[in-house]
Amino acid sequence: MEFLPTFWFVLVAVLWVGYLFLDGFDLGVGMLMRGWARNESQRRVILNTIGPVWDGNEVWLVTAAGAMFAAFPLWYAALFAGLYIPLTITLLALILRAVSIEYRGKALTARTRDRWDWCMAGGSAVAAFSIGLMLAVSTTGLPLNANGDRVGGPFAWLSWEGVLGGLAVVGFSLAMGWAYLGLKTDGAPREAAHRHLTRWLPLYLLPMGAWGVVVVSRQDGLFPWMLLSVALAAALGALTAARVRREGWTFLALGASLVAGAAGLFLAVFPVVLPSTLDPAFDLTALNASSSEYTLNFMAWVAVIMVPIILAYSAFVYWVFRQRLHETHIPESHVVTPV
Repeated sequence: MEFLPTFWFVLVAVLWVGYLFLDGFDLGVGMLMRGWARNESQRRVILNTIGPVWDGNEVWLVTAAGAMFAAFPLWYAALFAGLYIPLTITLLALILRAVSIEYRGKALTARTRDRWDWCMAGGSAVAAFSIGLMLAVSTTGLPLNANGDRVGGPFAWLSWEGVLGGLAVVGFSLAMGWAYLGLKTDGAPREAAHRHLTRWLPLYLLPMGAWGVVVVSRQDGLFPWMLLSVALAAALGALTAARVRREGWTFLALGASLVAGAAGLFLAVFPVVLPSTLDPAFDLTALNASSSEYTLNFMAWVAVIMVPIILAYSAFVYWVFRQRLHETHIPESHVVTPV
């Protein structure tokens, strides 16, 4: 296998894992705006935990999609055209979620704020499910013909594997959301995070584990199974850390479980980037779906320079906003009159 297509396959995988890790917890927090928070004080606390970082986390989604477009245009075209309906739903859900975050603070009545809270919770849940569905289909396949075009009706992409992937990302996002609240808050949200993670963490992660087993069992090789075993061990470590109230270790262990599990999935399907359910001869691979060598080489130098800068800046932002939040830190709601 040639080096540059392999390098960019790995980089695209890293970008998607980074997105699931970072935007995963704020999608989970968004769902908890209605799934757990029962009063305005609690909602404002958990919303402020993601306030400084949520929009930066979504940049990883744009970067992952952009890297696919630049490095593997045929993969990008086949996947996004074949999944046009869930892609549109995802974009609408993300827009609704972003608008709700901005506009709930401008609402003048409790009823209006309540509506925006539902928009945020619903948009977060739908976005997580749709993204999981699209990633699952990318590992299990679409009905692609010899030209890389999807055949069948507008819902040819809908499968039980896609639904499983959607549930996997929703469950993982909820787990990460609780872990993040346990790490970033004091008081009621922190106690709720402890209760939910110690009781329900295995249930949250069950669809993710099932997705991994389904994909890896269809391929040959021992190493992907080893990586899934590492992911399981990390998940058990997260559960143990949650029970002894080590919130930082819980959060990191969940991240390690995601990294190991995703590595197992990507390794199991490599070098195929999008399987065809019609004929394996129609599979898109990292080699036949990639851009020219010149393009990949130029972008590789850009990535080597820019990715460390982005990571350093992101780490700096999280360090600046590292302190825990409590309900007493949030001022009472009030109307600001422009001067």
